[in-house]
Amino acid sequence: MDIRTAAIALIAISSIFPACTTPKLLEDPLPPNSRIRDPDFRQAIGSIIGSGVVGGNRVTTLVNGDQIFPSMLAAIRGAKKTITFETFVFEKGDVPKAFAEAFAERARAGVKVHLILDAHGAKKSRVYHSMMETAGVQIVKYHPIFALDVRRYNNRTHRKLLVIDGKVAFIGGVGIADQWSGNAQSPEHWRDSHYRIEGPAVAQIQGAFIENWMASRHELLFGPDYFPPLPSAGTIAGNVFYSAPHKGRYSVPLMYELAIASARESLLIENAYFVPSERLLNALIAAANRGVKIEIIVPGEHIDQKAVRRASHKRWAKLLSAGIRIYEYKPTMIHCKLLIADGLFVSVGSANFDSRSLHLNDEANFDVLDRNFAAEQAVLFRRDRALAEPMTEENLKHGSLIEKPIQAVQTPVEGQL
Repeated sequence: MDIRTAAIALIAISSIFPACTTPKLLEDPLPPNSRIRDPDFRQAIGSIIGSGVVGGNRVTTLVNGDQIFPSMLAAIRGAKKTITFETFVFEKGDVPKAFAEAFAERARAGVKVHLILDAHGAKKSRVYHSMMETAGVQIVKYHPIFALDVRRYNNRTHRKLLVIDGKVAFIGGVGIADQWSGNAQSPEHWRDSHYRIEGPAVAQIQGAFIENWMASRHELLFGPDYFPPLPSAGTIAGNVFYSAPHKGRYSVPLMYELAIASARESLLIENAYFVPSERLLNALIAAANRGVKIEIIVPGEHIDQKAVRRASHKRWAKLLSAGIRIYEYKPTMIHCKLLIADGLFVSVGSANFDSRSLHLNDEANFDVLDRNFAAEQAVLFRRDRALAEPMTEENLKHGSLIEKPIQAVQTPVEGQL
């Protein structure tokens, strides 16, 4: 058995027996001791998860490729000193070519350009790698497929980070591929959101990138070109948290569970791969039983991983019977990762609601405590809900949602975006 075959075998085993790769987090469910609006929740979300809540940020919401890619490319082309960029998906096509050419042009102009490209998610863009490296771009291929330790193949970097001159950052769910182009106008153009950030939180996003750069290249990027002074740029308070199996491995499940346990009024969840663990399933049901109004938007038939949709359906009976509303988005694949709790707390970024994001992948999210920002995201949520079909227990009774029995409930490496 060669190394790649062994890696694939390991992934198959962990998919069929997810408990083998799911470490035990806590003995008991989190009690609803805090409320989203209370100071102790802010302290907990900033201290247990992340580097502390910092104020003075400006956050611009970018909706779909028509807004996202021009903003990112303009920032790259305007870089003067440094660019740091980390992504899972970097494919071949018009959008990736534009990014590769922009990175190369800046490197030739003397800008220090550092890329972390997941070795699996970026394998289709190898045609651009040598061109960028010739121009002076430094590239890390994260966890090569033929690494001697096959466990590393199951640990991908799923983060989506871009920092320009240490002053402007982007975070969200968008990969660098043509399916994210356009305005979600057809099944070939996905629905997603990304976020442009200015202010003190940019340094936290830079820190997330540098952690993986240091682990991969054994080089620390620091100094004013990477960490310049960051004066207040707005009024939004938030913090960045990042997770990986070797560090912060509990950050994603803890963030979700803290938000669910602390909600008293509402939870709006929009997620591309909604396959919650038993703990999170029970946490959602407990929240609904204490009166929290919960709505969840997931992909419908236009999903890139059909097995994930079937695995998600298998969890719906308990959720629907608890009064939780679930909607399947109809026009195209919806790739958003969004949670809004009590109209105040918002989490956006790369983390899905599945076992890969909860325990296996490197992820990065931006948590925000701001009513205006939450209201803006709620408007987008309602806009997506208007294009989604409500699911009912009657659907489940007639078997229309369960296509066939499945074994794997973990999003596979192939295609997880």
